[in-house]
Amino acid sequence: MDPSASRIRNAMQAVSLLRLSRVGQPLLEQACLEVKRFQAQRFKATYTDLLASPRYQRATGFFLHELYGEQDYAQRDQQFARIANTIARLFPQAVVETAAALAEVHALTEQLDDMMARQWLARPTLSAHVRYIQCWRAVADRPARLRQLEVVLQLGSELDRLTGTRGLRSLLKMMRGPAAAAGLSSLQVFLEAGFDAFADMKGSSAFLALVERRESGWIEALFDLDTVACETKLRQLLANPGPH
Repeated sequence: MDPSASRIRNAMQAVSLLRLSRVGQPLLEQACLEVKRFQAQRFKATYTDLLASPRYQRATGFFLHELYGEQDYAQRDQQFARIANTIARLFPQAVVETAAALAEVHALTEQLDDMMARQWLARPTLSAHVRYIQCWRAVADRPARLRQLEVVLQLGSELDRLTGTRGLRSLLKMMRGPAAAAGLSSLQVFLEAGFDAFADMKGSSAFLALVERRESGWIEALFDLDTVACETKLRQLLANPGPH
């Protein structure tokens, strides 16, 4: 099996097991949604300047929707799971590697969110800001957080590389029919949206450097900053979005 296809298969198996572990636990499902919602708010507030930028708006919105959103990715996940063994035959290798990066970051995010949600349930009386900080520190997996950011940046680099592949945009359009026939419409939408978002920037290095700097800063703050100072930082960001 193609190594990228193996990454996709393993990631989707991990996500499926997480979903199964929450079956029949509506409070845990709700906690997971609340964690995702808070994280999406934090991300949106952190990048409000980029969301307002003609150059970066589309790529930032793509990251917010596809990686840091609170929506249900079950349909896309099912499609990914189905194509793990055949993706190399359906798409060019560069596209396969991009799909693998998406699958890995999605699985990492789901794993961390699941652990956060279980901690979230144990702290029902705290404010959302303090609750989030305490849950983050209770999960206490700095290597996983850093790996999550690393793969997000890898995904961005892969998408940027795709935009430089001659004729690939036309090929993606031609793939719409075969992708739909194979039940891969969600993956097709993701690939086209990502391609167009990064093509609009005409170079992603500055964008990805900003994401790396800001997310690294938040990882450090959520692990190491005094709890009161970290809570203040979060409150200020959500009340007054933008770089701080």
